Amino acid sequence: MDNLLSIVVPVYTNSSTLIELHRRLTHALQGVTDSYEILFIDDACPAGSIRVLRELGARDMHVTALQLAHNVGQNRAVLTGLAHARGDVAVVLDADLQDPPEAIPALLAVLTDDVAAVFAGRRGRYEARGRHVSSWLFKRLLHLLSGRRIPADAGLFVAMRREMIDRLLAFDVPQPYVVGLMGQTRLPLRSIPVVRHTNDERVSAYTPWKRLTLASRALRQALVPRWLAPKLYGVQPPVIIREYIGRSYGTSLTDQKVLTCGA
Repeated sequence: MDNLLSIVVPVYTNSSTLIELHRRLTHALQGVTDSYEILFIDDACPAGSIRVLRELGARDMHVTALQLAHNVGQNRAVLTGLAHARGDVAVVLDADLQDPPEAIPALLAVLTDDVAAVFAGRRGRYEARGRHVSSWLFKRLLHLLSGRRIPADAGLFVAMRREMIDRLLAFDVPQPYVVGLMGQTRLPLRSIPVVRHTNDERVSAYTPWKRLTLASRALRQALVPRWLAPKLYGVQPPVIIREYIGRSYGTSLTDQKVLTCGA
């Protein structure tokens, strides 16, 4: 792979997994390309993740980290990362080690010229039975509401081409759900089965209430026309970046910057 590859990782309460994630990502990516960047998006994490990210940025030129001034949620954090990704291809995955970095080469192998994005279809018992069943039902419903464009096993472990990235950043949708937006682009999507792993130390930031709220927003987003969404749900405040770590953006590391794209 000759072109730059961007890895986008939203971070929240993941300080204990970041060193191991970086090690495994580096090993997996070096088998694919020497031209890559790893973008960590610290979503105003209260657990000290930024200290670990500073350490990683200091010793690895491939690492960039953005610390957000306020918590904006996983989906807006992902869009913020995609807005700063320089690669022709980007891979999004979680920071909690449930998404195995070793699956990235398999995703990239399926990302041919006629496919805009490839999801790592979730397999395995990586969460409690109740959460597993509710997640399955939600994804099946989203699959049907999208006209079967979104794979029924799709999650936020996904590889995408620049065309998909640009389409996602063009959306101006309050409280975005990235997987749902990918279906709205009508670009060709695929998925391949990838076993997710249980992390016994993981404490999910998604409480049952947050999961229900996210599902409700995602399904409303699938049903409500894009032009009507801002009128119904209001406009999101801009994303403010408190600190840059890694490659230079032409500004001091402590300067704040407002992200003005659709994220």
